[in-house]
Amino acid sequence: MCWRPLCRFLWLWSYLSYVQAVPIHKVQDDTKTLIKTIVTRINDISHTSVSARQRVTGLDFIPGLHPILSLSKMDQTLAVYQQILTSLPSQNVLQIAHDLENLRDLLHLLAFSKSCSLPQTRGLQKPESLDGVLEASLYSTEVVALSRLQGSLQDILQQLDLSPEC
Repeated sequence: MCWRPLCRFLWLWSYLSYVQAVPIHKVQDDTKTLIKTIVTRINDISHTSVSARQRVTGLDFIPGLHPILSLSKMDQTLAVYQQILTSLPSQNVLQIAHDLENLRDLLHLLAFSKSCSLPQTRGLQKPESLDGVLEASLYSTEVVALSRLQGSLQDILQQLDLSPEC
């Protein structure tokens, strides 16, 4: 009888018995903290605010405020904002785009804890009108995107308290 595999298994088993999963409330608290951090970063950029209800011609591809009811919808909305922010040449929004990626990872953990998986939304197609809009009105695109993102993040923060579905 070969004892070596059995010893390795027992050693691994003893190690795994000490490893504990991160409590889901900790993940939810980290998600809320990251949302508040992103909102603070948006405020620090100090652009003029744009009303979420105001229509800006040519920027309809930027998601507006709407009641977000599911983790999947939250992830899809954040993916669109991430795509838009990474397309902007401004250094102001680069950290926010990275924060959105981390926020989406936390949402995936929350979804996993509910035994559901979010559809893979990485590598979305860039909206067709984005390049033209960026050439015509870069500053307006950044202002509107950040203003609407801030509103969406506030909605997501409220929804997290209600324990959203998949």
